[in-house]
Amino acid sequence: MRSARRLLQAAAPLIVLVAMPGAVFELDRYLVPKELVLHLAAFGAALLALRQARRMPLATVDVPLIGFALLSVISAVFATNSWLALRATGVTCAGLVLFWTARAIARAGFSRPLLSMLAFATVLGAATGLLQAYGVEIPFASPRRAPGGTFGNRNFMAHLTAIGLPLLAFLTIESRSRSAVILGPLGIAISAAALLLSRSRAAWLAVAAGLAIFLVEGIAVSGLWRDPRIRQRLGGAVAAGIAGLGLAMALPNTLEWRSDMPYLETLVGVANFREGSGRGRLIQYENTLRMTRDNPILGVGPGNWPVEYPRYTSPGDPAFDAGDPIPTNPWPSSDWVAMLAERGIPATLLFLAAGIAMALVGWRRSRQQGRTTDGLSGLAMIATIVVTGVVGTFDAVLLLAAPGFFVWAILGSLHPAPREILWITQPRAQRAIGVLAAALGIAFASYATAQAASIGMAGSGQSLARLRWASVLDPGSFRLQILLAQRAAGCRSARAHAARAHELAPNHGEPRRILARCGVRSAPVDRAR
Repeated sequence: MRSARRLLQAAAPLIVLVAMPGAVFELDRYLVPKELVLHLAAFGAALLALRQARRMPLATVDVPLIGFALLSVISAVFATNSWLALRATGVTCAGLVLFWTARAIARAGFSRPLLSMLAFATVLGAATGLLQAYGVEIPFASPRRAPGGTFGNRNFMAHLTAIGLPLLAFLTIESRSRSAVILGPLGIAISAAALLLSRSRAAWLAVAAGLAIFLVEGIAVSGLWRDPRIRQRLGGAVAAGIAGLGLAMALPNTLEWRSDMPYLETLVGVANFREGSGRGRLIQYENTLRMTRDNPILGVGPGNWPVEYPRYTSPGDPAFDAGDPIPTNPWPSSDWVAMLAERGIPATLLFLAAGIAMALVGWRRSRQQGRTTDGLSGLAMIATIVVTGVVGTFDAVLLLAAPGFFVWAILGSLHPAPREILWITQPRAQRAIGVLAAALGIAFASYATAQAASIGMAGSGQSLARLRWASVLDPGSFRLQILLAQRAAGCRSARAHAARAHELAPNHGEPRRILARCGVRSAPVDRAR
């Protein structure tokens, strides 16, 4: 298990830092390299762990997770855009494999170094956001979405920082190392400053929910404050967090907020759903739930929300811009709404059942073990699940590689030895599972590699020849097909690329407009009622 643990340790900071240049792919140049790291790390570590496994236990929580994965795969088979379905299913499968591998590492007694590296990597991600906020040039960072650091988006940076805070607090309180007295509060100060500067409402709400859990379960119930050593650590952590917030507000930064009091404005409007982005979310959720109503069992397919959403948009919907060649975001502003629409109600219920089961395990450990290491790890599990649930309510989290990596690795490492309901001990069955893991890993990593190569080939987007080669490397890229259709010298080439784009996204307007200009009529969009 040591080799599997070391691979995941190496992957944690790498998935935070990796990004690519590429003006054509402003978002994917961050997401795709991180997906590649996720696949290589998750499936690579799983294969290393399987080599040393004498038996493979199946726990109660694994049953709904396996059911969720199977329904996701079935849904992907029937999706309109199979390329998007492959990509989204890959992130899901890699996350689940990572959870099981991290749990096996914890069961073997090697989880502490992995947890420490996960905590360090989350602070590293927050630090990249801070550096950008204070004018440090970070390779490949996007100035348009500062302080996103190496995530390319301030919300993505804030989401990961919020998810890592419960783990950071756990290690700060529980660690017997002297260095934890300094490093823990320092990491909390950096995280607090990055969260404030991000102005991410979802992250702020999630941290508030995590703190509420900690105050109720940790202070009121478990009595952490009564332990002198823990009280000292808690005091240092709280002081560090306050100091981080104070310094972030006091030090001048390079962020160009339009408001004179941007942080107070965000705080006041954190739960405002009557106007702005809050109102836009409600409109988007309502329209997306109509998609769920029409596809309740299997959904529209993983990753296929943007393909189908034009059929469900309504007048005044800020999530849809009919004049834009790519009229929607790649996903809705909620993991749970996306899951309902893309994978159906049964898969969503199975996933929620698994989350509730893990939260109950953590709650039981916290109540029974109190101020012990096991009790504190149970508290950290609950807080991680709650923070992830809140962030995922307002933004995409588990749909993305980087936060998904940390959520699944943290939960797997903190999850106790499971209550086993059966064991897989036959060598043939274990070999079959190994072959399946290898095949899935190769398939998902190969597509992510092709996408990364396509982004690199497209470059700045100025060369038509490079764009053509990029489209060959990634035949599922709607963006590339539209660019080639728009820049084609004649209708023959424009028709070919527009027709391909129409196949990938039959409800989008730009391929229809290009085809119409070249004398080709296409069927009108069938608006859902």
